[in-house]
This record gives sequence, C-alpha cells and structure tokens, in this order.
Amino acid sequence: MKTNKVFVIAEAGVNHNGSVSLAKKLIDAAKKAGADAVKFQTYKTELLVTARAPKAQYQLRATSAREGQWDMLKKLELSESAFRRLAAHCRRRGILFMSSPFDLESVDFLASLRMPIFKIPSGEITNLPYLRKVGGLGKKIIMSTGMSTLKEVERALEAIVAAGTPRRRVTLLHCTTEYPAPFQDVNLLAMSNLKEACGTAVGYSDHTLGTDVALAAVGLGARVIEKHLTLSRRMAGPDHAASLEPAEFAGMVAGIRRLERALGSPVKKPTSVEMKNRIVRKSLVAARDIRKGERFTDLNVAAKRPGTGLSPMRWDAVLGQRAKRDFARDEAIRL
Repeated sequence: MKTNKVFVIAEAGVNHNGSVSLAKKLIDAAKKAGADAVKFQTYKTELLVTARAPKAQYQLRATSAREGQWDMLKKLELSESAFRRLAAHCRRRGILFMSSPFDLESVDFLASLRMPIFKIPSGEITNLPYLRKVGGLGKKIIMSTGMSTLKEVERALEAIVAAGTPRRRVTLLHCTTEYPAPFQDVNLLAMSNLKEACGTAVGYSDHTLGTDVALAAVGLGARVIEKHLTLSRRMAGPDHAASLEPAEFAGMVAGIRRLERALGSPVKKPTSVEMKNRIVRKSLVAARDIRKGERFTDLNVAAKRPGTGLSPMRWDAVLGQRAKRDFARDEAIRL
C-alpha cells in the first residue's frame, strides 16, 4: 500500500454467486473502475459454519429463508482451483488479487498463492488461533473491526504482533457490520480513535449506501477504503443490495483521487497558485494629495487594492511619520 495514495479495495466477496465466469467479470469491472485490488472470500463451508447455523438478518432479507447459512455458503463456495484461476486473471489484468480466509486451511492455501496482503474479516477478530496463524505469515495485514470494542481490537492486534507481524504492517479498518449500514450507526469518528489508541494506519470498510461516507473517511485520514462491488444490485445473493455497481464504484474512485490532491499538506501557507492572486490584498495609498513634509494620518492614508505596496498591517508604524516627497491621490505610500 503506497503511503501517499489511498488503497482502494473492490470487495467482490461472494457477489460471484459461485460462478468463476462472473468472478472474472467482477475483476474486469474492478480494474476498469480504478480499484487497486479486488478481494474475494475463501472458505471451506465445513470448516466455517455448523450445519444448523441460522442466517444473519441481512442474509435473510436477501436470500431464501428455507435454507440455512450452511446451504447458502456452500452454493457460494469456490474451489482452490477456481481461486488459482482468479489470481491468474488478476495478474493478466494488472490488479492485485486478494481474498479473506475464513478458516485455517484457507489461510494456508492463500499463503501458497503468495498473496502479499491478508485481509482479516470482522468475524475473525476474536479467533485467536486464526489471528496467530495470519500474524505468523509476516505479510501486510488489513483487519476490519466491525462489531468490536476497542479492547477486542487491541487484543487481536497484540496477538498478531506477538505472532511476528510488526504493528507498522497492520492497517485497521473501522466498519459497521450491517448490510446496508444505517448512516446513524456509522460512527465514523471512531476511525480516528483507532489510529490514536492502536498506533496503526487506519481505513474504512464501507457498507453504507452510496459513496458519501467513504469519501468522508478519506477526508478524515483513511489510508484504505473497501467497498462492495456488484455487476447489478438486482442479482440474488446476500451482499448485492449493499454494493456499488461498476459506474458508481468508478465515481467513488475518481472522487477519492480528487480528495487525495485536495488534502495536500497540513502546513498552512499560500500555495503557488495563490501567490499571483495576492493582488486582491490592499496596500497603503494616499487618500488625497499629500505634500512633502506632511504627516501621515488616518485622514490622508487609506487601504486600497492592489496589494503590491506597504501592507495595511503597518498602519500604526506609518501614521505620524512625515512624507519624504509629494504623493498624488491613490499613489502607493513609500517611506
């Protein structure tokens, strides 16, 4: 992740609906939209969820209530062979391949693909064996913190660091785990709290509708933005409704790049483009004709544009002095 550039992740997740062909189209769409990386979800259903696990409420709103979470995830599961093909497709397209592992075997598999950045999803932040395994890889880590208290985040970070990954290689993403996330529950200012309390880079995993909050996060210092991408919100599946379509995602990326330029430096000083406009400041000029030897007073001195002469901030120093020559009305005062 470049320190001078916001790292934008297109979260393809399971929006491929179990189809490698659709997954490749999502990769193409992410590249065209300007994302830096496209991220999927790698898991083995048998290792992720029990057979009778219920669906989350957001999953019930988007999928059939007749099937459980196990059945839903099994239909969305991709094979290791499929992920190898997707990683190769990413290389051909020139976009970074990422995938979040959801079990220990998937961690090992993604490590075998030499994936340079590991994304820890919010649901694994209290999974100590998992955190130790990912932390032991020595890779860059991005960790979402949805549903977590600050103490839970700190403990997870401690486990990762103890396993061998330096804190400087970890980025924490503020996140509200709901799809879509209500604006009143975003609590975006907590992102700054994460940075201060944990001493890491921070970013934002956005589940809100639209792009406003993601752009606001960049303004608040997010170094990573993650946002779901779908080819169509009308598609069936648990995450499509809270995702951006390709044109919307491209608009978000363009907005982020504009914000990067606009944020600039924390140093307050005139920019190069402003210097030529200092003419709109004012200078001290003669309010009327002034004779040599006459004292400058508030009756014969005024502040007027252009700002090419003595600054009106020298008003007190000028008043009371005697004119060394004649000055015509509106002529710049010289001492």
